[in-house]
Amino acid sequence: MILDRIENRSLYPFGTAWKAAFDFLKTLTPDSTDGKHLVQGNELTVAINTYPTKARAAAKLETHRKYVDIQLLLSGSEVIEVFPKAGLTVSEPYIPERDVEFYQVPAGAPARMTLVPGEFLVFFPDDAHMPCVMAGNSPEPVKKVVVKIAVELLTQK
Repeated sequence: MILDRIENRSLYPFGTAWKAAFDFLKTLTPDSTDGKHLVQGNELTVAINTYPTKARAAAKLETHRKYVDIQLLLSGSEVIEVFPKAGLTVSEPYIPERDVEFYQVPAGAPARMTLVPGEFLVFFPDDAHMPCVMAGNSPEPVKKVVVKIAVELLTQK
């Protein structure tokens, strides 16, 4: 997992797909339209979604096998909890067409971060993450961007 500020994106040696992802992200604003964009076919996609955050009990803990997630907010704030995948109990088996597996949520998270605009989080296949959790006492609307990069692209220069 990586948590960093957008201006530090070039510090990571993940090659041309990483650069292409952040070049696309630089074009987005809080007024960007929700939807999915194919930046490099299905190997590098960007989804923009607006939704209300939710109570922790309603959130889902997930991992991905084929893609690395880069998540950032264009507006609002949300809590994301992160757990090592090892030792978690599967609640919904892997769904290949969605590249997602869900887990039972442990009582406390080893890492709990509040994501705000200007920061990004990167989740690798062993990073179980539970996004969409409300940062305060009530739901708030957020506009979020999730970049999916095929794992093998991050090793190509």
